[in-house]
Amino acid sequence: MKIYFAGSISGGRGDVETYNKIITYLKNFGEVLTEFIGDTSLSSQGEDVLDDKFIHDRDVKWLLSADVLVAEVTTPSLGVGYEIGRALENGKKILCLYRNVNGKRISAMVKGAPNIISKKYDDLEEAKGILDGFFEVIV
Repeated sequence: MKIYFAGSISGGRGDVETYNKIITYLKNFGEVLTEFIGDTSLSSQGEDVLDDKFIHDRDVKWLLSADVLVAEVTTPSLGVGYEIGRALENGKKILCLYRNVNGKRISAMVKGAPNIISKKYDDLEEAKGILDGFFEVIV
């Protein structure tokens, strides 16, 4: 199974350690095409040695080749929202994970979408349980 993991880069890297742990766990279910999202050396400037068009085209190609999209959406990101929209329009299975941080909520455009599974978690163990259930249903 090919998994596209989405998490904030330009919107903020405060959750990169969480991304890394989720990506590590996702490897139990298949190939994570975007493993670099969990790289702690990647700053909010992203892959600044690569051209924006190259990054867009590469990432869309990966997204369209993926079986599922798993997004950590606690930190708002225009790019992640774009990826979710593209995955949705292409019939991908989508899971959005989020934590309730400082009373912030995720967008109703994500949480209210009927073909997006949105799940709140409090810690990594709870996120792992959600991932187990998600992949059990879709396999």
